[in-house]
Amino acid sequence: MSVYLSMQRVRFSSPDAYQKFAVVFGDVRHHLLTKPGFIHLTWWVHPDDPTWYNEVSFWASKEATMAWHMDTYHKYAKTWAANGAIMEDIITNFDLEGTRLLRICPTCGLVQDKEFDLRQEQAVLAEPCPQCGFHFPVMSETANSTAVFKDIASAPISIS
Repeated sequence: MSVYLSMQRVRFSSPDAYQKFAVVFGDVRHHLLTKPGFIHLTWWVHPDDPTWYNEVSFWASKEATMAWHMDTYHKYAKTWAANGAIMEDIITNFDLEGTRLLRICPTCGLVQDKEFDLRQEQAVLAEPCPQCGFHFPVMSETANSTAVFKDIASAPISIS
């Protein structure tokens, strides 16, 4: 399975500009979840430089990513951000050829190393240890979450 990965590093012109950006982009999860080929998005503040914000998104194909960039909502939001809110924006894209899940169960010590489909990320992460049944913590979406998962509706989510 090939997956398209888009990474973005953004520096805002001021803390106030970031706050306004957060409001404008606050509805992005609702738009992403309707897009064919969308898999996952996470946004976070860089730990060593709080003026940089990082985003990574996974898509079923480059075409799905491009369709999102041509989406009316995304185009208007990016145009707004480019008119003063964003000072720098670095975008890098990759084709992923495969994804692996490496886990060590803290209860029984079972080591798992297996391929998995990112389109089923939450379902796979919610699987308990096959040897002892330990439930690994799974990050779920919340109102202030920095992650959006396309397969979240089908996954049994638990927070430990």
